[in-house]
Amino acid sequence: MKPLKLCIAAATLACISTHSAIGQDAGGTSTPQPAPNAGGAQPGQALPEVQVIQEPKKPAQQPKKAAQKAKKPVSQQAQGTSPPPTAPSVEAASQAPVVNFPVAPPPPDAKLSPLPGSEMPVGKIPYTVNTITSSDIARDHSVIPQDVLNNRIPGVVVDDLQGNSFQTGIQYRGFEASPVNGLPQGLAVYQNGVRINEAFGDTVNWDFIPQNAIADMTVMSSNPIFGLNAIGGSVNITMKDGFNFHGADIDTRFGSFGRKQVSTEAGVQSGNWAAYGAFEAIDDDGFRDFSSATERRGYLDLGVRGDGAEFHFNSTIASGQVGVTAAVPEELLDFAGRSRTFTSPQVTDNDMQMYSLNGVVQVTPETAVSGVTYYRHFKQSHIDGNISEFDDCATPNSFGTSLCTEDGAPIYGLGPNGELNGINNLGAYGVLGSIDRTGQNADSFGVSLQAANKSDLFGHRNQFIVGSSYDHGHVAYTASSQLGTFLPKYVVAGTGPILSGDPSLGDLDASEVTPRSLTTLNDYFGIYFLDAFDVTDRLTITAGGRFNYARIQIENTGEPSLDALNGVNTYNRFNPSAGFTYKITPDVSFYGGYSEANRAPTASEIACSDPENPCIIESALASDPPLKQVVTRTWELGFRGSDISWSGKERFDWGLAWFRALNSDDIIQIADQQQGRGYFANAGLTQRQGVELNASYRNERWFLYGSYAFIDATYQSTNIIPSENNPKITTPCSSFGIGGDDDDDGGDDDDDMCMKIKPGDRIPGVPQHRFKAGFDYKITPKWTFGADLIAASSQFFYGDDSNVDKPLGGYTKVNLHTSYDVTDHIQIYGLIDNLFDQQYGIYGTYFNTGLAQEAGPGAGGSGGPDPSLKGLVYDPNNARTITPAIPFAAYGGVKVKF
Repeated sequence: MKPLKLCIAAATLACISTHSAIGQDAGGTSTPQPAPNAGGAQPGQALPEVQVIQEPKKPAQQPKKAAQKAKKPVSQQAQGTSPPPTAPSVEAASQAPVVNFPVAPPPPDAKLSPLPGSEMPVGKIPYTVNTITSSDIARDHSVIPQDVLNNRIPGVVVDDLQGNSFQTGIQYRGFEASPVNGLPQGLAVYQNGVRINEAFGDTVNWDFIPQNAIADMTVMSSNPIFGLNAIGGSVNITMKDGFNFHGADIDTRFGSFGRKQVSTEAGVQSGNWAAYGAFEAIDDDGFRDFSSATERRGYLDLGVRGDGAEFHFNSTIASGQVGVTAAVPEELLDFAGRSRTFTSPQVTDNDMQMYSLNGVVQVTPETAVSGVTYYRHFKQSHIDGNISEFDDCATPNSFGTSLCTEDGAPIYGLGPNGELNGINNLGAYGVLGSIDRTGQNADSFGVSLQAANKSDLFGHRNQFIVGSSYDHGHVAYTASSQLGTFLPKYVVAGTGPILSGDPSLGDLDASEVTPRSLTTLNDYFGIYFLDAFDVTDRLTITAGGRFNYARIQIENTGEPSLDALNGVNTYNRFNPSAGFTYKITPDVSFYGGYSEANRAPTASEIACSDPENPCIIESALASDPPLKQVVTRTWELGFRGSDISWSGKERFDWGLAWFRALNSDDIIQIADQQQGRGYFANAGLTQRQGVELNASYRNERWFLYGSYAFIDATYQSTNIIPSENNPKITTPCSSFGIGGDDDDDGGDDDDDMCMKIKPGDRIPGVPQHRFKAGFDYKITPKWTFGADLIAASSQFFYGDDSNVDKPLGGYTKVNLHTSYDVTDHIQIYGLIDNLFDQQYGIYGTYFNTGLAQEAGPGAGGSGGPDPSLKGLVYDPNNARTITPAIPFAAYGGVKVKF
């Protein structure tokens, strides 16, 4: 049996050694490279792991004289000493026997661009790189990709502005990738080489991605090669295919809050052809009122390979309805329980279809050409019930209506033929609310091409990448507001007409409520290059850059008086990067670099940048004073290492990184004095800097990990902005020379408050400290048990940019997971979320206590639209609202493999 095992291992090593020529080798001088194996991995990617465990073998003894005459490496000749024995390096580990770890180690290579062919050993990349594999996803049976990133990536936290786990985003080093329109998006996200930041607001809908179809996700710090929005970094997602996944499985799960779900996947290969498909169906009632979610998502890949080429057609199709319940007053949670919501309905309906064709062609043993083309359709409708700040007009007869904005502008009902009708019987509506509706219908397409060459340069190994991309987006956007009235549980019933202003009144036009209809056209073009040159077998220098061009056109297709929305904005910039890696030992490397990246303002930001015409966020748009593009300059230094035992059965990985990212002309969202409205503006300099540490250990029974991140996100410029609803801000705007006679009362509006943001003030919503740890342990070969701990420190409330209020408290939570293999084909598992039922908030902002009092418990708590809240009196000095975290939850499931 022993010779047979050794033969199998030798054949395995021979296959692994024939990985694509385009991935740069670890050494500093070249050796001949074999052509890619038609039946192996994709060009530029390592072959799938082969589960072969080789018996340890003693190194062959070299004859004494031959050993004395053996020539030493150049570095050792200079030292005049022979090297001590060392354990296998990371590069050697890729050819070492594969061990069945509880959780597979990260791959040795990572892509330096969105497309295949740019793979390079992680030890030679001058950026921070963290890769999550399908094994990491499977360990805790997560169905939400951002939760896995939150568990394992040091600088990542999940933010939840909408109060539903299926509509959360991630924040990496203080930069966002979120589904919420209005948040500044600072991460570029790719799926199989396709940029999936949506066309209208660069938002990222994580719930469109079937979790079980993900092969790996790589989070990389700021690398301009990833194009627009990569100011904070990028997330590059690679999906499974029929070449790297064989077999089938069905996973069913039930649990707390009505969770029911089924997931299935299957992959098959026949010669040079392969197919893979995955589907997930999830129903969840949610732990809060009106927070149910229905998700359907699927992925299909068809692949063919041969003669040094490989092509894939794939599609992602998703639909869902999510109740987004948002933040709730702290006093309401204390009075009525953490399941309560504040202003409903808040429902988002999504539909998405994406089709792409990608491929890699090995033109020569040293050169590969890769590319992708795609089409993406995205349709979204959003209904949002809000408290209305509309009031009786001071002089209703002169306008023909009794309803006016807080500034005194008259509001009318829109008739069936577009005529304006007065709204005079306000008593019939009770406590006034509004139903805000938005919708977008987006079509996007694009193409990317790249060539990668690894020919020697001056006798040294070198890898050169050049590429370009073009993306086009067409979005039809609509928004409207309907007059409504409050029912119990802060539910708004849309019982009134669609609202509109009167353009003929000029400055008194309530344009913020006039229905919007517009078309936006985005054209993004980029060209990039990158070169990695091995100066020695230890030192690699990398230099490159990307030129970005963005053209954003907005066309008003609705009310002619809103033609001020029309306009074309163009942005362009060349972003350079340079860095190095130095191999201190075969297992420890030191890296550093400098890079620049830019973010063009989105159509939603450009069209909502006028403080005189604030927008209903996620709703109506106003005229557009130009916004400047955001430019980020990032410095980074770090160490990383990996220690692998001689047997290959133990592995220790670690990393340490320092970074500083300085944003010029950063874009922030500013709340307006009218509830639920705001606008965008450039805020000068902001900075995000910090330190990240991470380590993991694994052997055949244990997997342990831990990480810590310190993220200091601060303003670096002085800003004076309005402050709505924050009772700690008591300085009138007129004290700063801001304001006017908005109330039409002949004097300045001293009741409007403004805050002064000073350099050093912390940016809201960014915890400074994040700590994570966890383990998996194989109690028996069939039974595995594990736990994860996530802790984050306090963060300032959105709307408290000057840091005068008490922060939102930090939190610590523990999750458990366990699985048991009943047979080789049947597994049962259980999950617990928030084991100790910790009650904490994930997101915080402010609300209007006076209006909330009228819309719920009534004046003085004497009784209002919601009798169950009788006796509740909101403290005007506590206007804090938070998004509560999920309480204790338990789930169980069965997974059947074929």
